[in-house]
Amino acid sequence: MILAAGRGERMRPLSDAVPKPLIPVRGRALLDRIMDRLAEHGVRNIVVNVHHLGEQIATLLGGRANIVREDRLLDTGGSLKNALPLLGDGPFFVLNGDGLWTDGPAPMLGRLDAMWDPVRMDALLLLHPLATAIGGEPTDRGDYFLDPGERARHRGPADSAPYYFASVSVCDRRLLHNAPEGPFSLVRLWHRAQAAGHLYGLVHDGSWFHVGTPRALADAEAALAQPALAKAALT
Repeated sequence: MILAAGRGERMRPLSDAVPKPLIPVRGRALLDRIMDRLAEHGVRNIVVNVHHLGEQIATLLGGRANIVREDRLLDTGGSLKNALPLLGDGPFFVLNGDGLWTDGPAPMLGRLDAMWDPVRMDALLLLHPLATAIGGEPTDRGDYFLDPGERARHRGPADSAPYYFASVSVCDRRLLHNAPEGPFSLVRLWHRAQAAGHLYGLVHDGSWFHVGTPRALADAEAALAQPALAKAALT
């Protein structure tokens, strides 16, 4: 599931005319890069939700994904619940449509797949160290701690946490059991999984880009122009 319906308010004015997932980084749309990585991993059933300038996204994707058009924004959790009938019976990846990363020694999606344990986990979050993310803001406080046994714990009332949620997760259908109706954040379900001891995290060992603003987009462009990152970048 690729979440691509949001308006990208912080990316304005670029996102006024182009939906954020279609904004190019070094000549390729963020969404195209994600689709390539999913294809490389062997994912065949891809669902993409759209709202803001959604027909642009549908046109780009053609027949490569099932498109779910939302008449109103449902937020991340509501969108996932709305698309659940299209996602099959097993666990599934959930990716933000503006995600951008480079792999470490092994492909990141494969690392998530290998760590996934349906007995212990309702959700497995990709995490990235706050200190090494590219494009973050000085005021960013991080999202999660990683406790012994790789259990993820939200920052809560703490002043800061060492890891960002890095825009990719693996979720089980049971995460949506008794989920509310209408718009709601997926974080609400992760909190519930955390309380039950079923929320886990994996630390990303490649580069991760916080592409939230035009300035952060420029940071990503500059970083990916460096030979070491350019070689590892999404193609």
